[in-house]
Amino acid sequence: MTALVFYSNFDEPEAWEAALKAQMPELDFRRGGDPSGVVAALVWAPPPGFFAPYKDLRLVVNLGAGVDSLVRRDDLPPLPISRLNDAGMVQLMASYVTHAVTHYARDFHLMERNRLKGVWEYIHPRALSSHRVSVMGLGELGGAAASALAGMGFTVTGWARSAKSIAGVRCLSGAEGFRTALGEADTVVLMLPLTPQTTGVIDAAAFAAMKRGVNLVNVGRSRLVDEPALIEALRSGQVAEATLDVFDEEPLPYAHPFWGMENVRITPHIASITVPESAAVDVAESIRRVLRGEPPLHQVDATRGY
Repeated sequence: MTALVFYSNFDEPEAWEAALKAQMPELDFRRGGDPSGVVAALVWAPPPGFFAPYKDLRLVVNLGAGVDSLVRRDDLPPLPISRLNDAGMVQLMASYVTHAVTHYARDFHLMERNRLKGVWEYIHPRALSSHRVSVMGLGELGGAAASALAGMGFTVTGWARSAKSIAGVRCLSGAEGFRTALGEADTVVLMLPLTPQTTGVIDAAAFAAMKRGVNLVNVGRSRLVDEPALIEALRSGQVAEATLDVFDEEPLPYAHPFWGMENVRITPHIASITVPESAAVDVAESIRRVLRGEPPLHQVDATRGY
């Protein structure tokens, strides 16, 4: 019998157990307990020391795309780490990003405020092609979001560390490309992985390099952004509006300044989730491959962090 341990404070273990056993009826699905014989771990943000008891572990599968909580740990030996890559997660993320960008491009945020004041004001719509969007990070999720935005008619620039090619998207890379993408955008969408190189990359200097009145959408990681610098930019008007799905502390504390800012939209880390029924196929296949001595699907380069 193949044993797997599950850990997440967000995902439903019952749904994952049912979906995985549909693919691997012989699976021993554990939520803790006896660590012996556990060859695979399916986890999201496990606490320090979590992996130490699992001496038979041969594979770690991350419940999501970002693997920053799994790299550079002292309780995890150099095992294969696999991330999830299911169509449902991609679709949910693309829907969130296109909604957030459209909200600003169509001035719906201004109409919402008018509704609260009881004001009827006609705001003439603009062509979507006049709204320039820069998607920072073109991985599986970022690339799909950029493609979806381009398909809607937005003028889309994408940035990645290495050269990419996406139909309908101007793809940039390198330091100069990073500055260009930030400086031209009406809306900046953050979808970068969190690595030592990207931690705090959107700081006061980055905000100053953006057009005054830019909109920011962060669905990547909160620590990509220098939070005090963002608050100052929102207060000064350098950043006009922000849609934030990720935060340094979650749940966001009641006294946090974001709650009282009219120009900040807050969602509780729901931009995208993994759909067990579709993702379980890849998880089961990765387990089988590792047990055969083969690499898993969607393996992460732990030295890069993605």
